[in-house]
Amino acid sequence: MAPELSERRDQIVYRWDLDKTYLRTDFDTLRDLVRTAFEPASRKRAYPGASTLLREIRSTEPAAIFILSGSPEQMRSVLEAKLRLDGIRWDGLTLKPSLRNLVRGRFRSLRDQVSYKLTALLRSRTNVDPTTDEIMFGDDAEGDAFIYSLYADIAAGRVSQELLMQVAEAAHVYPDDIPQIVRIAARVPRRDAVRRIFIHLERVSSTVGFNDFGHRVCPFYNYFQPALVLLDDGALDASAVLRVGADLVVAHTFNPEVLGASFDDLRRRGYLSKRVVDRISGSFDTIVPATFGQASGPLRALVRTMEEARPELPEEVEVDGTKEDYLSLFKRDRARARAAKRRAVWTRETPR
Repeated sequence: MAPELSERRDQIVYRWDLDKTYLRTDFDTLRDLVRTAFEPASRKRAYPGASTLLREIRSTEPAAIFILSGSPEQMRSVLEAKLRLDGIRWDGLTLKPSLRNLVRGRFRSLRDQVSYKLTALLRSRTNVDPTTDEIMFGDDAEGDAFIYSLYADIAAGRVSQELLMQVAEAAHVYPDDIPQIVRIAARVPRRDAVRRIFIHLERVSSTVGFNDFGHRVCPFYNYFQPALVLLDDGALDASAVLRVGADLVVAHTFNPEVLGASFDDLRRRGYLSKRVVDRISGSFDTIVPATFGQASGPLRALVRTMEEARPELPEEVEVDGTKEDYLSLFKRDRARARAAKRRAVWTRETPR
């Protein structure tokens, strides 16, 4: 059982994806890619609650917030402008060298995520304090759960060089890139550093499809859910979680019942302990009256729901990692992502 994070908040590195994790982005077709590339910062939209949660995370004074996106380097200025509009402060923004890959005729790299993201993550890990923990945010549109889990287990020393090479070959990584990945992986200080991997269900994938990744991976439907898990882990305070919930209800007109349903969903899937109820309940009466105004009623209903469910919650939550072989897991996750993409394109193009 890893210790909770309340005394280590300044030793947490957060890693966020952008497209379909933080930003509402369509890139399933060529038309989508062109539209996204020319969209100004003022028209880009973050998912409800995402900017509020990210600002609350920044207020905990973490070791770093790094953003890793598959968007091309040419979009840096517009993406940075959007983040600033949202009041987000970050420590590093890595974008894909798509133009350089095109010039070199490396067309597979335009869609590749395994080589690009894994290399960037491993290289970044060699440049941070090896004692830091990590919390990661991605989505279900491609292979974030797989890539992040593989990265976590490489850092923990649970992935052999041979297995890493086999996975890279299965992912059709360019042969001359594989030795570089192996070399960087060998330089990563060995530590079980990744505490949580949050996967935004942008494709509305079934959570069952992520069971093989273990409880370290937490699929979520809205940003109130990772806020609750981070509270349970000690990475956020109750007041921060309530502000995320209030933002969803007031600024984004979520049905107030969504908060209770979001809690119940996490409870049923085993991501929460009694600790989250005690922290919310213990802070509620002193926080809400002065802070949340019209959100007070929905938040009070949430607290009642949580208190009624408390006897069913465990004292502690086990956070286990991937137990499956990464080669077979890669094939299944790729099939899941492709099916989700076909479903998303069909849904958008089918007349209503």
